[in-house]
Amino acid sequence: MTKKYKRILLKLSGEALLGKKSFGIDYSVLDKICQEIVSVQKMGIEIIVVIGAGNIWRGAESGESGIDRVPSDYIGMLGTIMNSVALQAAMEKIGLHARVCSALDIPAVAEPYITRRAMRHLEKGRIVICAAGTGNPFFTTDSAAALRALELQCDVLIKATNVDAVYDADPEKNPKAHKFESISFDQVLEKDLKIMDATAIAQCRDHGLPIIVFKLMQEGNLKKVVSGKKIGTKIGA
Repeated sequence: MTKKYKRILLKLSGEALLGKKSFGIDYSVLDKICQEIVSVQKMGIEIIVVIGAGNIWRGAESGESGIDRVPSDYIGMLGTIMNSVALQAAMEKIGLHARVCSALDIPAVAEPYITRRAMRHLEKGRIVICAAGTGNPFFTTDSAAALRALELQCDVLIKATNVDAVYDADPEKNPKAHKFESISFDQVLEKDLKIMDATAIAQCRDHGLPIIVFKLMQEGNLKKVVSGKKIGTKIGA
């Protein structure tokens, strides 16, 4: 397969790491994700990964505990660092070179995120895993993914999900849900489709960065996406 993109940002949800577990990381799933990534890196594509923390901490549900939004968001950021370090370790186990770059300063665990340093890692063939979101509360890891993709001059933001595309309703609950092969940024916002948060969608729209939403845990799908095959849903340009 020939590559369509030179540099991509892959956005993973923390829930993707759950597998059959109710909490934490299913390492068989983590290994499968690494295999998908290595198949793409072999094509000469530069890869940045942003991962959420929904397998460890659900900030939206923290209201039940009475924890305020700001500390709740910081707990979520720490969760993304845990997931990022686990992903880095899994990558290194199969011979990939990866660096965790954190928006929060934890020097014993990860490098600080500095755009030029991250760029240098990419130029040297390393995978860059961006952790701790934007480093600020009130911003999701979707917004962090859009921000990092723009800062690091990616050609596309690829959002991995548990469904095969974007629908106008939950396809598991509504068998008549309409599947979009392509859709504009404005349509996503107008229809209030819960693909990514509105801030992330608006960032990508304002800077012409396309988004592709697809199902990761289907062998070979990521390779098909970066080769320009019609997989999932393309948003924007």
